[in-house]
This record gives sequence, C-alpha cells and structure tokens, in this order.
Amino acid sequence: MSVIFPKWMNALPTLGALGAMGGAAVVALGGWYWATPDFFEVGYSPVQPGSGFDHQIHAGKLGMDCRYCHSNVEKSPEANIPSVSTCNACHGENRVSPARSSATDEKVQFIRDAYDEDKSIEWRRIHKLPDYVRNFPHDVHLTAGVSCLSCHGQVKSMPQVYQDQGLGMGWCLDCHRHPEAALVPQDKVTDLLWVEGELNARAKGQGTTDTQALLGQLWDAPPQTCGACHQ
Repeated sequence: MSVIFPKWMNALPTLGALGAMGGAAVVALGGWYWATPDFFEVGYSPVQPGSGFDHQIHAGKLGMDCRYCHSNVEKSPEANIPSVSTCNACHGENRVSPARSSATDEKVQFIRDAYDEDKSIEWRRIHKLPDYVRNFPHDVHLTAGVSCLSCHGQVKSMPQVYQDQGLGMGWCLDCHRHPEAALVPQDKVTDLLWVEGELNARAKGQGTTDTQALLGQLWDAPPQTCGACHQ
C-alpha cells in the first residue's frame, strides 16, 4: 500500500508552532520598540498660531528666564502659558524696537489682534501625559532641583519647541530611582546653559556639585509606587 503523505510532513506541525512563536516574538519586540512614546512622540512639534513663539530668540538670544512666561511653575503643578497681556507688554503697538524690520513687526501682529479683541491665543500643547496619569507636578520637581532641561531639552536652541523626551513610565522611574543624576541647585533650575554643562560633565565624572548634598533638597525619596502618579 502506498503512503499518501511523505514522512517529512510529520515535522510540519512542529515547524508551524515554531513559526507562530517566532512571529509572536517579532510582534512583541516590534511593539516594544516602536509602539512607545520614545518612537511616536519624541520630535513632536505642532504648527503654532501666528508666527509661533521662537524660544531660540526669547530664551536664547534675549536670555529671558523661563519663569517670565511660565510664571506659576514654581508654585503650581501646571506650567501655565502666558496670557496675551504678557505677550503684548513687549509686542504691543509702538513697543517693538524701531530697528526691527516691518516683516518682523508683522510677525507679532497676531498678538496685537488677540489683545485688541480680548481673545486668547490658542497655543497647541506639545507635552501631554495620558489621561490615566496625574498631571506632572512642576512645583514639586523644581523645588526638588529638577531643571526644565531634564524634561524639555535645551529650549534655548529651539526656534520651535519640540518634545525632547518620550516621557514614558520607565523614563520617569529611572529618574526616581537615581535622582542624583538630574538634581541641580535650586537657584540653577532655569539656567539651562549651566545645567547642560553640569550634567554633561557629571556624566563624565567631572561635575562640580555635591550630589549627596543635592539629595538633601528632597523632602522625601522620589516615590516609585503606582499611586504616586496614577490617582
């Protein structure tokens, strides 16, 4: 009696199972690598109203402190954006330097229009945590000595701000487990050029600050429990 199926076909179920497991592993690894904030959110930079806000000019060239615009960042969980009146204080009619070109003057006309019409400027939010995470408490972190640079990057060199870090849970936990790598003196948190130089030097073992002393700024050890953020 002839054999209908050759003997080698007995290996097909095993090969199929191995292929299925291999495919599942590829999908899992691909999701772990690509379906993360580091892949999808880093670099996010939406188009802003009007001519936008050039941090490279304001914070970089002009040296404006972060707290001039984000005035509540040290006393509120929210890093507020400035009101139109704050922008108009510099960019209102007859307040722009005559040395500036008419083209530059026109770029800020949207601010004057909003001020005259008593309307808000609908700036588009860049850094947004998921709804199941409590809003990031800016006041607590700045008081502890975490610089704006650690989360937002070197905004002094950004003509248009983009998301510099993924802000994923693992990234946050890494900082909470080793806060000494990010902490700086409280009076330096908005001095982004100094912080950038210090953290780069610290990574090479050449930092100028006493990290153990900086840990003394903390009220408590950074929490690592679920309830600290998911409330």
